[in-house]
Amino acid sequence: MATVTGSELDGRPVAPEELQALALTNYGSFTTMRVEDGLVRGLGLHLERVRRDARVLFGADVETSRVKELVRRAVPERGAATIRVTVFDPATDLAAPDRASDPRVLVTRRDAAAVPSPPMSVKTVAYERDLPEVKGVGLFGALRHRRAARLDGYDDALFVDASGAVGEGGTWNVGFFDGHDVIWPDARVLPGVTMLLLQRAHPHRIARVTPADLRGMRAAFATNAAVGVRVLRRVDGVELDADHPVLDRLRNAYTGIAGEAV
Repeated sequence: MATVTGSELDGRPVAPEELQALALTNYGSFTTMRVEDGLVRGLGLHLERVRRDARVLFGADVETSRVKELVRRAVPERGAATIRVTVFDPATDLAAPDRASDPRVLVTRRDAAAVPSPPMSVKTVAYERDLPEVKGVGLFGALRHRRAARLDGYDDALFVDASGAVGEGGTWNVGFFDGHDVIWPDARVLPGVTMLLLQRAHPHRIARVTPADLRGMRAAFATNAAVGVRVLRRVDGVELDADHPVLDRLRNAYTGIAGEAV
């Protein structure tokens, strides 16, 4: 199996100047997947995200079969890795972004994060990403709030939208357990692959959640493809049960989902 060293653009080594538009405009989309021994949970969902977001941002089709082929080049022969697929147009112009209509596929690989990751504490902040349904590369707002939260002694920020509803983190979805049900917020959020897989695998309901509701929650968790299910031990001043049995049930439900071969 071929191995990528560094990054590849459309299956070949990428030249620095080809990344200039991505660096200067931050216009594009991406998906991040965890590969374990050649398998990816929710691979089809990741590929569909690539296709859907390319249509939204560029009005162009990206062949999912081609994306899968490019990802396969980056998959290690064994073990775990995190692979990111970024879709952008190297010809994107700040003055005329409407001309960006020929998206390309950048594939990068990095070491996989350790799992399970340690429980984290988060701080609620008033923020909503542009076009939350798209996994866009423009992370300025999310990183600004993450930085501020960490400087304030937390691990990350949890976003609250203009209506006062809890939504998502910068790079993760959030779920809660009120003692009876697993609850996913009904705010506008990225339809994360891990969240979608868990919604299929574990009973739940979707409801509006506000910061005031957090005091009635027994447990909470974050989800993304890199770490799966990660425990939240505190939100603002609300301490949550980091050892609640529902968290193990959610982890087991997720790890029990069969991966798809790349």
